[in-house]
Amino acid sequence: MKHFILLLCLVTFLHSNGQSTESQDKKSIEKVLKKQRIAWSKNNIEEFMEGYWKSDSLKFYGSNGVTYGWQNTLERYKKAYPTKDHTGILNFKINDISKINEGAYFVMGEYHLKRNVGNANGIFMIIFKKINGEWKIIADTSS
Repeated sequence: MKHFILLLCLVTFLHSNGQSTESQDKKSIEKVLKKQRIAWSKNNIEEFMEGYWKSDSLKFYGSNGVTYGWQNTLERYKKAYPTKDHTGILNFKINDISKINEGAYFVMGEYHLKRNVGNANGIFMIIFKKINGEWKIIADTSS
């Protein structure tokens, strides 16, 4: 009986530890998104891009097709949002954060831009991967 109770305690501990890790991952991802929201709302696209994987393998899929690479994505954003009037104030509504596997999550949500040139709203699905101890967006689909 003592062995059974010890085994039960061990299983419970391991299960709860796994859940807290997933909870910590989600909080870390939300922190990246918060930093992006603040940077965007300050019209600081370079700081906003710190949430993305700085790699030629980054993929952004929007209404104009697929953009490959961090630098190309930065240039796309700068062209589409050239001034503070275009970036406006960003708000997110996160609808779901789900684990894909160890070290990777997808996030589904809505974005809302309040802008002088007209408000914009849409949806997104982004994939985060833990790279060198940091959560980075490796793929972004927005419309």
